[in-house]
Parts: sequence; structure tokens; C-alpha cells
Amino acid sequence: MMDAGRHPNIKLLTNSDVTNVSGYVGNYKVTIRKKPRYVKEELCVGCLQCIEACTYKEAKFPDEFNMGLGKRKPVYLPFPQATPQVVLIDPERCIQFKTGKCKKTCAEACDRKAIDFEQKEETLEVNVGAIIVATGFETFDAASLPYYGYGKYPNVYTALEVERLTSASGPTGGEVVLRDGSHPKSVGIIHCVGSRDEKTNRWCSRVCCMYSLKLAHMVKDHTGAEVYNFYIDMRTPGKSYEEFYDKVLSEGVHFIRGRVAPVTDWGIVPEEEGKLVLRVEDTMVGVVRRIPVDMVILSVGLQPQADAGNVASLFGISRSADGFFAEAHPKLRPVETNTDGVFLAGCAQGPRDVPDTVAHAGAAASMAIALLNRGEVTISPTVAYVNEKLCSACKTCLSVCPYTAITFDTAANVARVNDALCKGCGTCVATCPAAAIVGRHFSDEQIIATIEGLLREPAAKTVEGARA
Repeated sequence: MMDAGRHPNIKLLTNSDVTNVSGYVGNYKVTIRKKPRYVKEELCVGCLQCIEACTYKEAKFPDEFNMGLGKRKPVYLPFPQATPQVVLIDPERCIQFKTGKCKKTCAEACDRKAIDFEQKEETLEVNVGAIIVATGFETFDAASLPYYGYGKYPNVYTALEVERLTSASGPTGGEVVLRDGSHPKSVGIIHCVGSRDEKTNRWCSRVCCMYSLKLAHMVKDHTGAEVYNFYIDMRTPGKSYEEFYDKVLSEGVHFIRGRVAPVTDWGIVPEEEGKLVLRVEDTMVGVVRRIPVDMVILSVGLQPQADAGNVASLFGISRSADGFFAEAHPKLRPVETNTDGVFLAGCAQGPRDVPDTVAHAGAAASMAIALLNRGEVTISPTVAYVNEKLCSACKTCLSVCPYTAITFDTAANVARVNDALCKGCGTCVATCPAAAIVGRHFSDEQIIATIEGLLREPAAKTVEGARA
């Protein structure tokens, strides 16, 4: 990220949203809403003195990066390796925005005068030749499966929360502790939460098995606790992944094949008192087991972003049945979309781990560079065109075109087709009530003539021809 931030040909627009996309391959116009961070990026050097000088002497608000396990102040750095290294102010937490009576000690501490409480939202327009959609994923909401006890029992965590606990830069400095500050002596890791499930998401999230093994290794290393992995099938394809699985096995981590029934906090024997009890059918030995643990880790799966539908409409791309963005062809065009000049990278297209994401993003960047280096694009000759003499200006075609290739010329009072956007699908041709839109090289007359030619009876052979 740091290399990208320092590159002279890369301009980072953080804290920003794309609000509109128009144009076509090689000539896209993108409208961007840049939200105010109330700090002038060109002046801030990331010294963080404003955070220390904030009126709030102690951090009081949930830190989103640390999954709410830590606290932050109203003026904060989004995460330790943020690029650019510029703080921002949360207007919903800051006293100045809530009451207008703050002492503004953060502004006084900044000798570069970078803090600007009057900063406003900006709207930017940029012209680009190609677009790469890399919107990533969101993790499955474990609270939507109440039988696992997330949100009900304090010591039921998601994998991302435990990831922050094990990090040296996390809220506990790398110490794996329970809510009361004690160290767990037994930990249960439940795989496939929100994956491979008819009731939630049917697909495999691909990363859960490996990060569950990593967490098992790290929890074992940090605490020495007994660690249990509850899995459906262990999937470890990848370079050195199977070897890592074998390493975790050799460390004494327990693997139990079976789905966990509801997590409870009541025990029927003394050793279960005060514990979280996991009831699971061990399919390898054919018995039902009750395993008491101090901590439960839910290995949540990956799913599309909540606003994926809006993004798909914005960029004119389609989505597959699972909700991720659809590529043009899974084998021949894995990073391209059906909209020329728009490419997919990473988990926007489907669940994948870091190595696969990097390879996928590199392929998308290479395709975009190759497109721009050509200097011209080749379009299909089989596109629609409008017979302006027949066009009734009903605008029906505008609403049915899946590629937004049709615009309406108010001056001429006719619809027009952009050849660079049109894919020749024929939807507008079939919809036009005035029959004013025709598929070039695919007109009704040509289709009818083709059908007549196919159905025409062959001419009877002459006697001489038959003898020959």
C-alpha cells in the first residue's frame, strides 16, 4: 500500500464513493463523492499529536478496525498501516460537531494547521479508459445464527475478532484473553459458519479451513490451551497448505468431523459448569460428544458486499446466482465482464485467499493495461441501430437495454445506440413497438430468408444428373 501511495502515477482517493459512471470503454466518466475527513491531507504528516491532545483523555468509542474489542477517540487513524497516513475526525463522536463547544485542543496541537472543522463534501469527475472493480467481500454475520450463541455468550468470538487478539498491534497486544481478562484453557473452533449451508450460503468460502488452522496454531502457541476443530470436510489445496495441516495435527490440536449443535452454557456434569458446551456428532466414530470449552471461535464465511446490487447497476455488470459479480467466462475471460473496459479483481468475483487474490488482481491490471496500450478497440459489427424515420420517441428501448447503450437525443427527438456499448443482444429490437430498431447484419428480413433457405425443398434431380 505504501508503494502505491507514493507512486507518481497513482492517485488515492480515500474516504470516497463512486456515485455515477457514464460513457464506454476508453471513455468513461466517473463521478466521485469525496467525504470530508476534516483534516487537510496535503498538510497532515501523520504525527498523531492531535489524537493525544484530544479533549477525550481516554479512548471511549468502539474501534471498528479492532472489531469493537478496543477503543478509539473521535480523532483517530483508521488502522496502523493506513495509506495515506492521515487521521480523520468522526463527526458523530466529536464534541465540536455535536455541541459546538469543544476546546479544539486537537487543532491547537497541530502546528501545521491541518485540522479544518469547516471542510465540506466534494464532488469530483475523472475520465478513465478502463475500470477495475475490487470491492472485496464482507464476512457472514454470525449473529444471524443464534444457536451458536454469538452476541449471547460473551466468550463466543468470530475469527476476525480472535485475529485481532492474536495481533501484536491489537487491543490486547497479542494476548489471547477472555472477556474477564483470563486466559482460555480450552478452545473450540467451529468451521463453515455461513458456508456450505442450505439455510445460509451454499458455496464454500475457500479460506475458512486454512485460517481456522492458523488460529488453532496461534491460540495453541499463545495460551497452550486444548484446541478443538469442528469441521465438515478439511479443504487444504494450495502450496504447502497440506503440510501446514499436518503440522497442526502434530501439535496436538483435536479434529472432530461433524456439525455442532446449539452452543449452551449449562452443564450436566461438574466439569461442564461455567463452560460453553458444544454438542457434536463425531461422524468418524459414530457417537455424540459433549465438549466443554472456555472460548468458542466461529469461522465465518465470505459473502458479497451488501451493496453489490447497486454497484452492479452502477458499472453495468451482472451477478452470478451467489451474488458475486459475474465474469465474462470462467476459463477464457476470468477477469473480464460483459461490459467492455470493466474488469474484476479479487473477492468481488468470488471467495479466494490472498495468493489467488493477488494473482487475480494482477491479471485484471494486465488486461486493463493491454486494453489502453492498444489505443483502439474492436467492436462487434452485429449491433443495433435506429431508423430515425420510424422512431416514435416512446423511449421504451431505454428501459430494456441491459447495457445502457441507448440514449435519447432530445434535440432530434429520437433514440440513438452507442455502438461501443451495444452487444447485439436484440432486446431493444424485439421491444420497439414501432419496429424502428434493427439488428445490423441480423435484420428480420435476413433471419426470415435464412429460415426459408433452410426449409426449402431441394430441387428434383434430372435423369441425366441422377445417372451421373
